[in-house]
Amino acid sequence: MSDAPLPADQQNALVPVTVLTGFLGAGKTTLLNHILTAEHGRKYAVVINEYGELGVDNDLVVDADEEVFEMNNGCICCTVRGDLIRILGGLMKRRGKFDGIIIETTGLADPAPVAQTFFADEDVRAKTRLDAVVTVVDALNIQQTLKESPEAHQQIAFADVMILNKTDLVDEAKLKEVEDTLRTINAFAPIHRARKSDVKLTDVLDRGGFDLQRVLEHMPDFLENPAHHHEEDLSSVSLTVKTPLDAGKFQMWISALLQEKGADILRTKGILNFEGQPDRFAFQAVHMMADGNNIGPWKDDEPRESRLVFIGRNLNRPQLRRGLESCAVA
Repeated sequence: MSDAPLPADQQNALVPVTVLTGFLGAGKTTLLNHILTAEHGRKYAVVINEYGELGVDNDLVVDADEEVFEMNNGCICCTVRGDLIRILGGLMKRRGKFDGIIIETTGLADPAPVAQTFFADEDVRAKTRLDAVVTVVDALNIQQTLKESPEAHQQIAFADVMILNKTDLVDEAKLKEVEDTLRTINAFAPIHRARKSDVKLTDVLDRGGFDLQRVLEHMPDFLENPAHHHEEDLSSVSLTVKTPLDAGKFQMWISALLQEKGADILRTKGILNFEGQPDRFAFQAVHMMADGNNIGPWKDDEPRESRLVFIGRNLNRPQLRRGLESCAVA
C-alpha cells in the first residue's frame, strides 16, 4: 500500500475526521458539545467510545441533530476497532447528510491505533481523511497523570492540536510549567489555553493537521498494527438504580466516597434521577473534584433511572452498589 498523499482535489472529496482524545475528565465531551452547539452551519456525525459496559457519554452529549453512535464494552483501539470500521462504512452510505465526522475516544485510549484505521483499512482510506488528532489536557492533573499513565503520554505525543483546559484552576506559573512539560513530549502541536474547552472552532476543525511523515519519524512502526495494552489494574464499575435518588443523601455519600477513595477513582460520571426534579442531572468527577448540572428533561422513550460509572483502581463493586442504593428514596 502506497503512503503517498492523495492529490489535492481527491483530498477535498474525502470526509474529514477529527479525533478528540485526552485523559479521563480532561474535557473532551465539553469540547464536543461546544462544537455541536456552535454556529457554523455544518452537520457532524459523532462516534463516541466508552470504557465500561454501561453507556453514559451519549447522554452527556447535548441534544443535537447529529447522529451519535456509541461503542461500549471496550477501548476503541482494541476490541471495537472492527466496529469503528463498520460504523464508518455505514456512514459513508449516507455521505450527503453530514459534512464531517467527530470521534470521541475513551480517556484510556492510545490514539495511535485509532489513527491507524484511516491508513490500514482500504475502504476507510478511500473515503475519509484524518484531519487532526485533538488532545484535551487537564492543566490541574496532567503532570500526575503522566507519571501514572502511558496512554496520557501517547495522547500528547500524537496530538496535532493540544487544548490546555481548566486553566482557571491553576496559576500562570503552573501553566507555564505544564506547557514546558507538554513541549518535551510534543514540540510541534500548537497549544491553545481554554476554560471549559471554550476554544475557537478554527483551532480544532479543518486543520489539515495530521502529518503522517512526522508520525513515521517518531513511530516508524505506526502502520505495522502494534498490539495495545491498558494498565492492568484499571477497571470500570457501572451501576443502575431504578428508584429516584434523594439529592441530599447522594451528595453526602459521593462527597465522602471521593474524599476517601478519590486518589484511586480516576473518573466518575453519570445521569441521575433525583426525586422531585423534572430534569436529568449530569454528574461528573475527576479524582476528588466533582461537578454537576441539570441537562434538560427526560425523553419520552428513555427509562427514568440513575446510571453511574466509576473508572479507577481497587474498585469495590458491592460497596459502591450498596452506597448508591442507600441514596434511593425509601
